[in-house]
Amino acid sequence: MGNIATGLSHRLHPDEVPGPNKPLQFDPLIGFPNGRKEKVMVATEEEMRSAKIPLDKRDYCAHKLLEFLACRNKNYPWVVKCHHEKHHYLECEYQEFLDRTKDYEREKRLMKREKRIKARAEG
Repeated sequence: MGNIATGLSHRLHPDEVPGPNKPLQFDPLIGFPNGRKEKVMVATEEEMRSAKIPLDKRDYCAHKLLEFLACRNKNYPWVVKCHHEKHHYLECEYQEFLDRTKDYEREKRLMKREKRIKARAEG
């Protein structure tokens, strides 16, 4: 999602590939008969601001990052004791990456499907 091929395919086939800054075209609940689990921000804006978390880290895993940073501050200079908190934070970030990637691919498949349906109806 950001490599050269994706950027190139977005320019060559704008009707088949979702743009990086475009809103979703399709309902996020299509294909989920029982609904999807809603993502909830656990950390508040005030907590993130007071911990001086950079803007690019203020995502759905910010509460795990706050736990990790608190552990580092508590156990300094033996920060190796915080490997569990670090693991939980990195696992959360990885799951968030997978969710974003799956949403991108789902949107891409739905765009191609819509194009096929329109082509079939026209011809």
